Amino acid sequence: MIDVQGLTRRFGQVTAVRDVTFQIETGEVVGLLGPNGAGKTTVMRMLTGYLPATSAERLVVAGHDVLRQSLAMRKHLGYLPESVPLYPEMRVEEMMRFQARLHRMDRADAKLRIGEVLERVGVSDRARQQVGRLSRGLRQRVGLAVALLPEPDVLILDEPTSGLDPIQRIEVRALIRELAADHTVLVSSHILAEIDAICPRVIVMAEGNLVADGTGPELVQQYAGNGHILLEAFVGPNPDDAARLLKALPGVTEVVVGEKLGIHQGFAIRGEGDLREDVGALAQIQGWALRELTWQRPSLEDLFAKLVVGASLEPSARASADAQRAPQASVVDATPTVEGTLASGLQLGMAPVASSSETAPAAAKPDAPKMIYSLNPFDRGASRDLGAPVSADPEAPAADEDEACTDEERDA
Repeated sequence: MIDVQGLTRRFGQVTAVRDVTFQIETGEVVGLLGPNGAGKTTVMRMLTGYLPATSAERLVVAGHDVLRQSLAMRKHLGYLPESVPLYPEMRVEEMMRFQARLHRMDRADAKLRIGEVLERVGVSDRARQQVGRLSRGLRQRVGLAVALLPEPDVLILDEPTSGLDPIQRIEVRALIRELAADHTVLVSSHILAEIDAICPRVIVMAEGNLVADGTGPELVQQYAGNGHILLEAFVGPNPDDAARLLKALPGVTEVVVGEKLGIHQGFAIRGEGDLREDVGALAQIQGWALRELTWQRPSLEDLFAKLVVGASLEPSARASADAQRAPQASVVDATPTVEGTLASGLQLGMAPVASSSETAPAAAKPDAPKMIYSLNPFDRGASRDLGAPVSADPEAPAADEDEACTDEERDA
C-alpha cells in the first residue's frame, strides 16, 4: 500500500531525510517514531505530495506514483497534518460541505458521507458549532473527519494527539484504533506511549535516517535485550556469597550487586528467559527474606534511547556521507523555498557552507564577501533569484546580481 525506496530530501546543503526505505502492507498500522527534528514530518509531506522529494528510487502510495499520479493518489489518501488546517469562522458542517466540493462529491453522496464521518469521529452533535469555538481535541476530531471524508484507503496522521490533555489523548487514541480496522494507517509521533498503544509495528528515525523497523517486541528484543531479574532480599552480612550462589543457577549469565536498602540487598540478575522461579527456589532454600522479585522487561523507551543516542554519536560518518552526496559546486542543488529554508535551519545572516570544490577555506579569503540567503523579494531588485545567495553588504551586489537586473533597475 505504501512503497518507499531511497527517499531523500535536502534543503540546500542540509539533508533532512537520507535514503529512507520501507514498505507498509494493506491493513497495517505503523508508527513513525523519532525525536523532534528526526525527519518524520518531512517524510509524511513527501508521501502526501505536499513536498517534492529531492530523489527517490520509488515513492508509491495506494498503487499510484506520488509525483506522476498525484491527483489519482490523493483520491485514496486521508491526511491529518500536525496543525489541522480548518477555517475557524465556518461551522463544522459548512467545513465538511466545503471539503466535499473540493473532492467533487455530489450533494446527495456528500450529505450522506458527512453524517457518517461526523458520527464516526464523535462530533455529530457539534455540526452547527463554529470550528473556532471547539476545543483542541474536538478540532482534532473534525480534522480526522475531513481526512476520512473521501473514504481513503490510506490514512497518514502527523502528531494526532499533539497539544491534547490526557483525556483527549485517550479519546483520539481509541478513535485511531477503531479506524485501523478499515484503513492502512501511518501515525507519526515523538510520544512513545502513543505509538506503543496504537501501533504493532514501529519505524524509528533519528537525524534523518531510518534506524530501526519492526514490531515493538522484536525491536526491544533485538536492541534492548531480554531484561533482567530484580531481587531485593535480606541475604546476611556478605552479599558476594549470595551473588556467587545466584551466578551458579542454570541459565544465569551475570549477577550485579546493587544498592543496599535498609537490611535488604539489591541484585540484578541477567540470563536466558524468566528466571524468577529458580531464584525464588534458591531464596527459600537459603532462607533469604524477600522484599521484591520481579522481571524488569526493557521498554520502548529503552529501545528509543539506545537507537537515538546511538545515531547521534556518529556525526562524522553522517558528515562524510553528506559530503559524498553533495554536488561538487558552490551552488545549492535545489532552489530553497521559505518553508525549506526555515526547515533546514538556515537563518538570515548565516553564511552558506563552502563546497568541496574550493581549494582554500573561507577563513583564508579575507577579501571574499560574506554571502547570505535573503528572502526579502524587494531587496536589490524584484527580479533577483531568491534561491541564490547574495552579499551580506547591501552596497555590494551578488556576483550574478548585475546579470539578473535590467539596465533600468541598475540606473535606479
